[in-house]
Amino acid sequence: MLFDAHEFSTLLVEEREDRIHVQLNRPEVRNAIDQAMVNELHAICAVLERQPRIMILSGTQVNGKGIFASGADIAQLRERRREDALAGINSTIFNRIAQLPMPVIAALDGYALGGGAELAYAADFRLATPSVKIGQPETNLGIMAAAGATWRLKELVGEPLAKEILLAGRILGAQEALAVHLVTEVHEADVLIDAAHALADRIGTQDPLAVRITKSVFHTPREVHPVIDTIAQGILFESEAKFDRMQAFLDKSAAKRAAKEKQTESK
Repeated sequence: MLFDAHEFSTLLVEEREDRIHVQLNRPEVRNAIDQAMVNELHAICAVLERQPRIMILSGTQVNGKGIFASGADIAQLRERRREDALAGINSTIFNRIAQLPMPVIAALDGYALGGGAELAYAADFRLATPSVKIGQPETNLGIMAAAGATWRLKELVGEPLAKEILLAGRILGAQEALAVHLVTEVHEADVLIDAAHALADRIGTQDPLAVRITKSVFHTPREVHPVIDTIAQGILFESEAKFDRMQAFLDKSAAKRAAKEKQTESK
């Protein structure tokens, strides 16, 4: 076990061999992201940077209804000043999550607003329930979405829709988010986490080093391609997994051909 569940007050953590499931757990404030939660997410990242695993990130039930995160904690946000903004409290942890070595899957149910939406944008995959509501209400509160939405959202859904979300406060439902590929799958609430684990299972069948390097290369600037691709491929070409997996593929193909030839001869 990598984590001691008792060390967290705002998160619930479930571990499996190749993944962890982290649930935001502040139901009394609809999973609002406060400094304690930020600190605990940093602690999660510190471990996953040393011992990479897939991470599933979800919310919890609030009065019988699912919720991912209603945003940053307004009570704390109200008291923050210029120096707090310049410290990039939320943007720093969201960037750290985005840069984790292995993929991050966000399982969204109910509200994913403000900082909650920006946390979801930092994931590599977003799955949702039909009740999901995702968007950026910050300008209505006299501030801006400053933890990734102004640039991640444009990359994810394009400039026109990003501006409508950021400047006009448009909130997307599940089908709207699916249509613009902000989420990739929609599932009923009772199977959402199962669907996230199914996606983690598919990732888990891949070679972990190839997944890690592919994710890293994917997020590099355009100007470093194709040089970075060839260097990364050079690393993978020397890995033991490459030889083992390719030999297994060749052996399986040979076995299929032999079986087919034997079947043909018996006719």
